[in-house]
Amino acid sequence: MKLGVNIDHVATVREARKGKLPDPIAAAVLAELAGADQITVHLREDARHIKERDVRTLKDTVSTELNLEMGLAKEIIETALDIVPHQVTIVPERREELTTEGGLDVIASDKKLSAAISKFHKKGIAVNLFIEPNRDVLERSKNLGVDGVEIHTGAYANAGTENDLRKAHHDIHQAAVIAKNMRMYVAAGHGLDYTNISAIAKLHEIEEVNIGHSIISRAMRTPVEVSSSLLKPDSHNSTDLSLGYKPTNHSLKISGKGIT
Repeated sequence: MKLGVNIDHVATVREARKGKLPDPIAAAVLAELAGADQITVHLREDARHIKERDVRTLKDTVSTELNLEMGLAKEIIETALDIVPHQVTIVPERREELTTEGGLDVIASDKKLSAAISKFHKKGIAVNLFIEPNRDVLERSKNLGVDGVEIHTGAYANAGTENDLRKAHHDIHQAAVIAKNMRMYVAAGHGLDYTNISAIAKLHEIEEVNIGHSIISRAMRTPVEVSSSLLKPDSHNSTDLSLGYKPTNHSLKISGKGIT
């Protein structure tokens, strides 16, 4: 199973002060050094975190694969066609939402999707649709000619009861099986973390997961502790503050036990 690391929220912190740090490009490099198979970013129409310049720089620097999440705004489609990432994942997008809230309505967006998919394929860009685990949606996605789907795992990640959790997991599994039988690439994502990933990792039909918020949140723990200690007055004489954080040799791996 491939791991795509979403670095959007590195840019969210940067934009809090409209500065240069933290740098999402540096985060992408560290993720790849740690074993990430793919770097994922969402270029929103309002550019609230990731900017067009970030995507262009990532296209030139990412050594694995670049997955660009995006809506169907004309300007964003034109930008993607110009940059030519390895893959685009088309998602629903509303300006008032804090994060993507659900799967794409492939019926309502039918004509726009068909036109966009055709343009991307002419450029050699693989196209995934971010969808709910639903047979009808899967069938329509297949008919549109997409390369794959990313199954929305929000209901699973946010399940409040054991029954809800089991149902959500079952729905994801069934959708993955159906998509695989339709010869579509199968990815999954949204709300996955270091513990709930274990049950998803056991679904062999799923070939890729995209995880962002939990990785960025966890990454703040030890580096924050180290960075804070470096700035203590009694450390200034013995520590070169210009060295910065160095990645370890630890590799990110996904298994039935979670992310290790």
